[in-house]
Amino acid sequence: MTHFDTDVLVIGSGPAGGTAALALATYGVRTVLATKYGWTANTPRAHITNQRAMEVLRDLGVEEEALAQGTPPELMGDTVLCTSLAGAEIGRIASWGTGDRSAAEYTAASPCHMIDLPQTYLEPILATNAAARGAKLRLDTEFLDFTQDADGVTARLRDRVRGDEFTLRARYLIGADGARSRVAEQAGLPIAGQTGKAGSMNITFTADLSRYVAHRPSVLYWVMRPGAHLGGIGMGLVRMVRPWREWLLTWGYDIEQPPPEVDVAEATRLVRDLVGDESLAVEITSTSLWTVNHNYATEYSRGRVFCAGDAVHRHPPSNGLGSNTSVQDAYNLAWKLAMVVRGEAGEGLLSSYTAERAPVGRQVVDRANLSREQFGPIFETLGITGDTDADGITSGLAACVAPDAEGARRRRLLEKAIELKHYEFNAHGVELDQRYVSDAVVPDGPEPDREADAELFHRPTTLPGAKLPHVWLVDADGRRVSTLDLVGGGRWTVLTGLSGTAWPEAAAKAAAELGLDLRVVTVGTPGARDSYGDWTRVSALDEAGALLVRPDGYIAWRHPAADGQTAAAALLTALRSVLDRTS
Repeated sequence: MTHFDTDVLVIGSGPAGGTAALALATYGVRTVLATKYGWTANTPRAHITNQRAMEVLRDLGVEEEALAQGTPPELMGDTVLCTSLAGAEIGRIASWGTGDRSAAEYTAASPCHMIDLPQTYLEPILATNAAARGAKLRLDTEFLDFTQDADGVTARLRDRVRGDEFTLRARYLIGADGARSRVAEQAGLPIAGQTGKAGSMNITFTADLSRYVAHRPSVLYWVMRPGAHLGGIGMGLVRMVRPWREWLLTWGYDIEQPPPEVDVAEATRLVRDLVGDESLAVEITSTSLWTVNHNYATEYSRGRVFCAGDAVHRHPPSNGLGSNTSVQDAYNLAWKLAMVVRGEAGEGLLSSYTAERAPVGRQVVDRANLSREQFGPIFETLGITGDTDADGITSGLAACVAPDAEGARRRRLLEKAIELKHYEFNAHGVELDQRYVSDAVVPDGPEPDREADAELFHRPTTLPGAKLPHVWLVDADGRRVSTLDLVGGGRWTVLTGLSGTAWPEAAAKAAAELGLDLRVVTVGTPGARDSYGDWTRVSALDEAGALLVRPDGYIAWRHPAADGQTAAAALLTALRSVLDRTS
């Protein structure tokens, strides 16, 4: 069993599987991606693509393709709450960092901006670029089961075109096969939480809704109709897929009852009801039922088998965190597998995958489910109950705009209820501030207490375990360059300042000792001038000190000023620890 057909076998071509295959191929690792489908996603399920996911796509060299396919922020941000698209507005929320209060913070946090990129557009970008860089794509190939031993994993697969079964031998297996993951189940990964909290349906359709939405451009139009409280994701939703003709409607159903039959007639009725136009010309393109879950894996791997994406975190689409977290799972895992496959790190490095990503997965599951529940105060303020009909919704809204003391009281409550939804639509800290605690990080003290809300606001820091802060530097041609563009690319980086003269030689010694590709970036040199002074301000690091930055842009270690001998010894010790190269 010493022969391997590939180094890594990836099961699933969604955001996690596609990112894993793209990253591994980019790093020169032999990779096979297998999916039971004939191509990538055929419905636009996940869509919000946040700044951290865009940073990953930027590092993997596909950001420009994503930007070309995605809807830009100026058409995303005015989340609308209404009784129907043609009916009365309840309120609006400036979302995804597009509001006046948050735009500056989002812009300062990253060289990338958010876009709306449905899975139907994201997945082909990942898969085609993975194939172009050497990954082998096996379409119409169904995963059946696996066995593993001390050296590798043998997967049994079925060719759905020919009908025959075959095996494929790999050093490692990645299960990115979704919320019904066979890989996670067969690996015995422990899944905590609750399955089937509520019932929901998706209806995709085409219709020209320009007259209802073009003046208030948004991705999300939340609709309060009779039954909006039941199941679903908090309210009825009309979601833009492509402005302003392609749409996805989400509506709930009682999970305690038999699943509803959603034929074309019923789907058309629901669309017209939520839009508020009984004569609307509609083409229904698909319908599907799904359940709202609150599940997260407490372990992401067993032996040589790893899982990522919905296989290990299953939650409603609230906050738009699903595909973003999946992309980041794969990005975290890929560089570690690459280093182990190349013999540059010990297998102990792979244990950091669960340690780093499982807490993020749980946070995302908890946050998304809480956001779904946080529609409750809006219902309460409007006096909406399970028996409320359309007239009751109209009267409840009228009570909130009445020019009297009761109306004023309700308006203040409604403002507070809508303000609470910023935790769903502007959770910048959740989106960007994952902190890693693992053996792949050398800690040097706790993070200071935050003055601002940790879920709502991003806080850049050079604390080990945090992502390298973005600031704009200036290159030798006078062009702006992000600090994030000076790291990554599958390589380790030592980042220092002009006074850190000991670190280039220390890095050269460590690279030679460990056989690593270790670059040095010196802020203040012609290629990386701190012309705005922002690096000095944000990093809070003496320019003679150094940061050790991982291939995923996370800080593994930092050290104050040191002489040559001390710097070399300290850097080598840190790298040996992080890479499980202590022996």
